[in-house]
Amino acid sequence: MPGTTIEALADGPPVTPAVVNPVSYKNPFLWVPSSYLAMGLVYVTVGSVANIMFKNMGMPNDQAAFWSSLLGFPYTFKFLWAPALELYKTKKFFVILMQFAIAAALVGVALALKLGGANWVGPALTLIAITAVLGATQDIGTDGVYVTTLTPKDQAKYLGFQSMCWNGGALLAKGPFVSVSGVLKESTHSYATAWTIIMFAMGALVFLAALYHSRMLPAGGKSVDAPKTFGDAMRGFGDAFATFFQKKDVLRLVAFAFFYRFGYGLLDKMGPLFLIDSRANHGLGLSNQEIGFIYGTFGSGAFIVGSLVGGWIVSRAGLRKTLLLLCLCINVPNVTFLFLSQALPTNTYLITVIVTIEQLGWGIGAVGHMIYMMQQIAPALTRRRTTPSPPP
Repeated sequence: MPGTTIEALADGPPVTPAVVNPVSYKNPFLWVPSSYLAMGLVYVTVGSVANIMFKNMGMPNDQAAFWSSLLGFPYTFKFLWAPALELYKTKKFFVILMQFAIAAALVGVALALKLGGANWVGPALTLIAITAVLGATQDIGTDGVYVTTLTPKDQAKYLGFQSMCWNGGALLAKGPFVSVSGVLKESTHSYATAWTIIMFAMGALVFLAALYHSRMLPAGGKSVDAPKTFGDAMRGFGDAFATFFQKKDVLRLVAFAFFYRFGYGLLDKMGPLFLIDSRANHGLGLSNQEIGFIYGTFGSGAFIVGSLVGGWIVSRAGLRKTLLLLCLCINVPNVTFLFLSQALPTNTYLITVIVTIEQLGWGIGAVGHMIYMMQQIAPALTRRRTTPSPPP
């Protein structure tokens, strides 16, 4: 919701970690949009886009879904090494380093895809997994720059741009890049060649982002409670972890957070594969161009609108009264894919409308999950709340 901070939706004031010697910085418009666009681009590339690429390259559906799901683990567990980043250099240093390394890894993936046969699988998977770890570390550094550089007032001011540009990166990856891969396949008659070009292009884009941010991104500040040694960092994390499991009804909290979006987590991986699969294999037989159009344009637009609607609902009635509604919004629309699997429609416009409805529900419901995590899970893990990355 424009003008409303996520902290406000969570019924709490914005909280920023105290910073030692705050640093001067360039206009946030010069680095907030670009840094969060890069975050969204990399996150969606290693998850959703890689899933489609694996399918195009001949990997079976179950393996494509399995490997692309594992690639999300570094983003889930990035909190494990986040404290260690406070020990060395600056937050900007890690952002720039990660972006240069991501660019190199994506170029490596491009080269691996040309190995022929099944020889590409091992090298490409390894390099994409490395990209995921680098991307998660980039997220830590970028969020760290944001919350240790900007005042609470400015954090609230630029939060909308932050979220919008993260989604812009996601849209760029799921839309134009996927669509162009289909166009390139038709002209080159080879998915290996098409995805090689796409990976080179993505690597070049991240490389340019690194060059730009080396000039524009602030250094970020040190928190007053930042660990002084690696041992301090691990002890602090251990204390927070132990405190978390002392929280009342912690198993119920974790179970709810896990199952809230469990159905969507399954659909997120298998849905695009079903849309691409041939009709002989009981799929819809859509091309990459059509997938990019559906998810990158209408799907992403529906998600953004849904996020705004979900934020408005919570801001009006509070999370406690609306959580069940939000939970239904994220899960009930999954039935749209049950309809698609039974009806197997051939009308692309009808398929687009159905997927758009599903993505709209996901956008509305995702707000409830994010705020629940902030209210119930995050406070038990750490006393220092930071601005979270926008949801995928």
